[in-house]
Amino acid sequence: MALTNFFPLLVLVLALATSKRALAGDPDILSDFIVPPDNTTVDGTFFTYSGFRGLFDGVPKTFKVTKAALTEFPALNGQSVSYAVLQFPANGGVNPPHTHPRSAELLFLVAGSLEVGFVDTKNILYTQKLQVGDMFVFPKGLVHYQYNSQPDMPSIAISAFGSANAGTVSVPLSVFATRIDDEILAKSFKTDVDTIEKIKAGLTSK
Repeated sequence: MALTNFFPLLVLVLALATSKRALAGDPDILSDFIVPPDNTTVDGTFFTYSGFRGLFDGVPKTFKVTKAALTEFPALNGQSVSYAVLQFPANGGVNPPHTHPRSAELLFLVAGSLEVGFVDTKNILYTQKLQVGDMFVFPKGLVHYQYNSQPDMPSIAISAFGSANAGTVSVPLSVFATRIDDEILAKSFKTDVDTIEKIKAGLTSK
């Protein structure tokens, strides 16, 4: 291959490699850390998050997620990491199907047991029953869920994300609570408008 033909090809390959890397996570920053404009003091307190204190003293009556992400912990800005503590009551505690558009999720089970699963782009469902000490990865952007079927044992998991702001898109809420026309939903789910209205009423009542 002539050198004149090789150079444009090399530029294209490098551009593709760079763009792929740029899409892999949060953008790189040009400083050690980012301080919000309204923050006048930077010391160890700025890099500390205490929002998880007391979480392990009891389990709520319904599923609860407590996040340490960009909104709750501004020091994470530009660091491409965040955490969440997931608490599942016994006998049906569920984190409904949802996605994280900007990050994969690495879940670590620290108490109880969980049934977890995700669906890939070929509509294949992957499931697993987790015990204490197990980890499970939910690939970036794919629909997934967690469920505690134990009748008398709550569950607690800690999830790590490769983004300071992974985002969460709830499948039930994004479909049935965003004013998509009932007729469109009925046709999409091959049912009737009355059924769609009942589903919407059930979501809003909770």
